[in-house]
Amino acid sequence: MKAWFGFVQLIAAMLICLLLPAWSLRYWEAWVYVVVFGGSAAVITVYLQRHDPVLLQRRVTAGPAAEKSRLQRLIQAIASLAFLGILVVPAFDHRLGWSTVPGWLVAVGDALVLLGFAIVFTTFRANTYASATIETARDQRVIDSGPYAVVRHPMYGGALVLLGGTPLALASYWGLLAWLPMTVAIVWRLLDEERILSRDLAGYRVYQSRVRFHLVPGIW
Repeated sequence: MKAWFGFVQLIAAMLICLLLPAWSLRYWEAWVYVVVFGGSAAVITVYLQRHDPVLLQRRVTAGPAAEKSRLQRLIQAIASLAFLGILVVPAFDHRLGWSTVPGWLVAVGDALVLLGFAIVFTTFRANTYASATIETARDQRVIDSGPYAVVRHPMYGGALVLLGGTPLALASYWGLLAWLPMTVAIVWRLLDEERILSRDLAGYRVYQSRVRFHLVPGIW
């Protein structure tokens, strides 16, 4: 119930952040985006509820207040503001007519959102320890199969894909500017996470030496 209540809150907040600055209900790109985003998130929630409720419980508590370290609270606060910008800037863009994005590119943006969620879903299937906060469980082991055999942080990679597709799905080029601080926050977060895991999780340093890339195969 807590997971679904949080889901409803998120969708309602997204609609407010999109439709209020746009000052119009005739923002069809926003409605399609919310359906794509919400539908994908709902499918993943149902899957976790049925097949991995422990992971769902780990994902329920999230955000700056849930983090244990001061640095991660700061990083999550920056990420939250960047996510707000990824929604609000395109909404103002729609209202003021800053961008002219063709329909096929809007469709590409929605496809990237779906792809990002697919990567996140694959990550959840491979790693039941994928908590929303940086922590290690007592029985946790290093996961090196599935997407983790390619990059160390596939979930963050999927998040960047879906968030990068969001401004295009919302018919805004200017919204891509808000994606940049989100990228910085995610990179900052994963580097600190690796520091903690290499200290607290047995075998993680060996895994780091075997899987070289953080987010993008062959690049970084």
